[in-house]
Amino acid sequence: MSQQVQPVRFVMIGGFLGAGKTTTIARLARHFASQGQAVAVVTNDQAEGLVDTQILQAAGLSVGEVPGACFCCKFDDLVQTVSRLAQEVRPQVILAEPVGSCTDLVATVVEPLRRLYPGQYVLAPLVVLLKPEHAFKILRHQRGFSPKAAYIFHKQLEEADVVAVNKIDKLSPQQVEELRQLIARQYPGKPVLAISARGGTGIPELIEHLQTSYQGPSRLMDVDYDLYAQGEAELGWLNCSFYLSSRYPEVEDFSLDELAQQYLELLAEKLHDQGEVCHVKIAAGHETDLAVANWTSNDSPRELSLASGVRVPEAHVTLNARVAVDPQELEHLARQCAEEVAGRWELVLDGFQSRSFRPARPVPTHRVTQLES
Repeated sequence: MSQQVQPVRFVMIGGFLGAGKTTTIARLARHFASQGQAVAVVTNDQAEGLVDTQILQAAGLSVGEVPGACFCCKFDDLVQTVSRLAQEVRPQVILAEPVGSCTDLVATVVEPLRRLYPGQYVLAPLVVLLKPEHAFKILRHQRGFSPKAAYIFHKQLEEADVVAVNKIDKLSPQQVEELRQLIARQYPGKPVLAISARGGTGIPELIEHLQTSYQGPSRLMDVDYDLYAQGEAELGWLNCSFYLSSRYPEVEDFSLDELAQQYLELLAEKLHDQGEVCHVKIAAGHETDLAVANWTSNDSPRELSLASGVRVPEAHVTLNARVAVDPQELEHLARQCAEEVAGRWELVLDGFQSRSFRPARPVPTHRVTQLES
């Protein structure tokens, strides 16, 4: 990595699938930009074709994507991506969004950055967003969520420097307080914030924590990588994309927002009771316009999280789905839904491409196992 006169502040926002990391990063980016600081973002996924990258680029941000595995297993790619962004954008702040099924970030990403690249980064405390939709099930030890996947959720909270309960605009004050108490009992001593990344509540307090410096761990977390790998492998992982266009584009068009919503509703119907939904995200785009629909758990409603308000003659659709079902079945259902939407709306379906799989066992590039004396 090339030498920089001033170190870059590296801010990593972790959290389980669907916790609201992308929305939080977009809001933080706006804040730092309003303070006159250049900002760049690094996204991360098990495969190429990430909706989050499209969302952040649509917001006008400089984004680098690290596909193929978690940051921990693609550490060199992360460093190269940050280096490229440093040359292109010269950011004062890098915001990094790891894969939502990833943990052990302190030992495999934060500490290696600090030890291998001294003076090049000012590392912020590791913030982990808490996803209420699954937090109640997991922290109450209720049935309905895989114990192996829950292991990852718990490990994310264990290593967090700061836990931020997100989406409090959807919770009652009593529910927020219950989550605070559950975290305090199971992970005592951790700062717990209550925020709404979408609405802005609690963001100033989060920024205050991010402006402090990472102090290093008082202890390194034990991780059972066999159990970790099994938890990730319980999820079917699908990234796919396709094009839909009007048969007669000179006289017909369709709503980008309604397309994203209807596709998601169709997929939700087919996934009903098949397995735990961790996150399903759909982006429908045309030129600079983008509509995004989200579904973050079996118990939560589907929603249009980003509206375009436009009608278009054609659209490029990207689907990212992480659901506890067979990945080939997930791919089959995604294609079936694309065909049904095309048939209902009398559109032409073209260019369907997909990759479906279960994540491979994590093999970190570096893993720090001892504290510095």
